Amino acid sequence: MKYVYLLQSLSHPDQRYVGLTSDLKKRLAAHNAGQALHTSKYRPWQVITYLAFSNHKNAVAFEKYLKSGSGRAFAEKRFW
Repeated sequence: MKYVYLLQSLSHPDQRYVGLTSDLKKRLAAHNAGQALHTSKYRPWQVITYLAFSNHKNAVAFEKYLKSGSGRAFAEKRFW
């Protein structure tokens, strides 16, 4: 399974992150341990929601969509 996940910073609630992984628990731990350069300064993080995909191509396409302008608007309305 591939997971598209949405994180929100607990220390800076206006900071959000969208990512893709095959191991969500391990990836969240990496974000919170400061191992991800882009998210290290806003730790700790919490998972807001995640979606599981059995098809890698669809997961990549959905992550890319969520990072687009219309995808950010969709996520703002539906997930945050």
